[in-house]
Amino acid sequence: MKKIGIVMNGVTGRMGTRQHLERSIVAIRAQGGIPLPGGETLMPDPILVGRNEHKLRALAERYGIERWTTDLESCLRDPYNEIYFDAQTTQLRAQGVRAAIAAGKHIYCEKPTGVNLREALELAELAERAGVKHGVVQDKLFLPGLLKLKALIDTGFFGRILSVRGEFGYWVFEGDWQEGQRPSWNYRKEDGGGIIVDMLCHWRYVLDNLFGDVKAVSCLGATHIPKRWDEQGEPYDVTADDAAYTTFELKNGIIVHINSSWCVRVNRKELFELQVDGTEGSAVAGLRECKVQHRSFTPKAIWNPDLPDKNDYQAQWVPVPQREEPDNAFKVQWDMFLKHVAIGTPFRFNLFEGAKGVQLAELALQSWQERRWVDVPALAEVRALIAER
Repeated sequence: MKKIGIVMNGVTGRMGTRQHLERSIVAIRAQGGIPLPGGETLMPDPILVGRNEHKLRALAERYGIERWTTDLESCLRDPYNEIYFDAQTTQLRAQGVRAAIAAGKHIYCEKPTGVNLREALELAELAERAGVKHGVVQDKLFLPGLLKLKALIDTGFFGRILSVRGEFGYWVFEGDWQEGQRPSWNYRKEDGGGIIVDMLCHWRYVLDNLFGDVKAVSCLGATHIPKRWDEQGEPYDVTADDAAYTTFELKNGIIVHINSSWCVRVNRKELFELQVDGTEGSAVAGLRECKVQHRSFTPKAIWNPDLPDKNDYQAQWVPVPQREEPDNAFKVQWDMFLKHVAIGTPFRFNLFEGAKGVQLAELALQSWQERRWVDVPALAEVRALIAER
């Protein structure tokens, strides 16, 4: 059995604990590691790092992890630890990643990968020059619903895709009479919060990998709830956007519109749904489910508000069957990255891909501020312009 040391920084937060620690690394350890070619097994050996000693000790005890510390520098000095993983808040990420690259560690981190495009590109280029392997979490590509949707696209089910419409979000309680489901820093711009920064990084890799490269973006953000209550029950002013209404033009002509909101009550089957319409058929995909309607059984709709509509539109869609139950999306990508480091298997979701997400969020904020469409240049063009300066 081959062990691989992983510095896990910032996993005391909700996402870090549930998805990266419990449902990924702990789950891989529980299954006996990752099988490698030739009969060897790769076993992740994490060391939990953070600022709160009590939280680290409690996590380590709960999940049977032997190593934890508040001393990041000592972890990075130890050659046993080959990978540095960062799930801290965005404003803290660059400092940890830079130090890990300087120590020769392979980098895997959450999004956004920087507070702005310049910082995200700097980290990617530092990792590239250092010759370390690097990756960024792009979890939604591995969700069951989007895997089904990708299979439909690959088999040509849609014919020519015309448009994509997405709805994401739910009502996040303000925190006064009922505890909010998201941390308060999400609603403070000065702490790196805002739904545009959060979700546009996701929409970039979803669009790029499923439908095509983004050509231009038009975004209207909003702060619908101006006052919330923090984890201590204290009121605070919301300084970040909590909703975004965004339209994308792709280079292949597909038009995409996605609403993202923490101020919407859900009237759909899943918290995230995409409807894809093409000349030959349509699909609605969520986090887990996907249903389709082919042109051969599309009902004939006639607009007549004076008469009851006899069509049961919801019943005329057919579920796409699940061929096999996929593993947790975060765990799947951890598996891929660990094998990438251990045996060199391909991993295309690198820090440059992460920088594309930061770029799109930055341009969406610009679009909102200037109230106009903004072109999305290729990352190579941006890198060249920055190098000239």
